[in-house]
Amino acid sequence: MTGIKKIPTPLVRTVAVIDDDRRVLTSLENLLASGGYGTRVYESALDFFSDGYADLVCVITDLGMRPVDGMQVLDRTVHSNAATPVIVITGKPSGHTEDYYLQRGALGFFRKPVDGEALLDLLDGIA
Repeated sequence: MTGIKKIPTPLVRTVAVIDDDRRVLTSLENLLASGGYGTRVYESALDFFSDGYADLVCVITDLGMRPVDGMQVLDRTVHSNAATPVIVITGKPSGHTEDYYLQRGALGFFRKPVDGEALLDLLDGIA
């Protein structure tokens, strides 16, 4: 009897995306899928925190959400034991520069509409 070769199942690189705009979630979910990433999408940070950081290569969070905003997601994630990188995105004008978010522990910062190629390049560098 010949042995049947098992084909290894590829590991799915999963990214959590948190944004209160369903259109942004759908767009990023499609972009990430095109880059070979699985996604967990959340319309609120509270839902994300309920699920936790297990098996994530990165968290992408919008800044302007309520009741928990993207800065709180960044701070909580940076100070957790998860060591999960965070990418911050925003569509609202801000007095803060990219350096502001990077100094607080973000892996990257993008203004909406997000440059998809640059986002995938950044993710590919860590995954």
